[in-house]
Amino acid sequence: MTHLKWSTIALCVAVLAMGCAGGDPDKRIVTVYSPHGKPILPEFEKRFEAAHPDIDVRWLDMGSQDVLDRVRSERANPQGDVWWGAPATNFIQAADEGLLSPYRPTWAEAVLPEFRDEEDHWYGTAQLIPVIAFNNLELTSETAPADWDELLDPKWRDLIVIRYPLASGTMRTVYSGMIWRTYRDSGLPDAGYEWLTRLDANTKDYAADPNMMFQKLARKEGLVSIWLMSDIMLQVDRYGYPFDFVVPASGAPVLTDGIALIANGKNPDDARVFYEFVTNVDHTVVQATEYYRIPTRGDIPRERLPSWMADLSVAPFDIDWKVFSEQSRSWMKYWDDNIKDRG
Repeated sequence: MTHLKWSTIALCVAVLAMGCAGGDPDKRIVTVYSPHGKPILPEFEKRFEAAHPDIDVRWLDMGSQDVLDRVRSERANPQGDVWWGAPATNFIQAADEGLLSPYRPTWAEAVLPEFRDEEDHWYGTAQLIPVIAFNNLELTSETAPADWDELLDPKWRDLIVIRYPLASGTMRTVYSGMIWRTYRDSGLPDAGYEWLTRLDANTKDYAADPNMMFQKLARKEGLVSIWLMSDIMLQVDRYGYPFDFVVPASGAPVLTDGIALIANGKNPDDARVFYEFVTNVDHTVVQATEYYRIPTRGDIPRERLPSWMADLSVAPFDIDWKVFSEQSRSWMKYWDDNIKDRG
């Protein structure tokens, strides 16, 4: 089995077809691109290979935007089979560019139309909520920012750490969501750009990956961040990080996290088997109970889900995701060219 981190991919230019670290030559290979990282990817690799010993799962852990860029670059010779995990905006772009193979899973009727592509190019597996995270050794729910606009208060200058947005579909969605709040009525991004400029003024650092962001927050290099509620809960539960979070009072751009088959993958039959395996009812429950991921499927028995999901209250932003996806790339390019490190 070969586990490759994004930072080591340059060492494997011949990449997955040749393999960078062995593997059983008698096994078929399913290559998974995913931002889910540890512990989700190794756990589900182990579960899948125990159920399908004739298949070797190889995964690459990278940001969701990095997955999209990689799938684009490999269009002529795809190396991946399954893309597991990214905001719907990434999948919408990929589908529009012909990078995904249609596949209708056995549970297709269990999700609402807004959680899937109408032509079956991708399906949503979980709803993920961006929240305001903080170091709870220094702040409490009462003293941390309670809503998005409070992040702009000068008292948070140099106290905010952010995952670098251009590599992260999550942060692209959050930043674009801040623009969308005024864009939806005015048709102009200017007020959103001004908001992001003021946030940049308070941002101490843009971390290269989530783990670096978690470490900076834990070391008090920053006290506040923006990230997914499920991931913050996981870091506290699994690794004991001193984190807590606030669900923004005005709501959030709730992400639909999805799964898709990469067009012209080398092993489409086994890729579909993997797709069904990680999204079946039992494994959806595992992801809900152990990884805090809110299922999109409506056929999961309520008693099998954690009680906190029933008690959760958050107002999702009213977003036209097609328009949002079309605009997001230009918005984020403007942010990178004109706002980052200039606030």
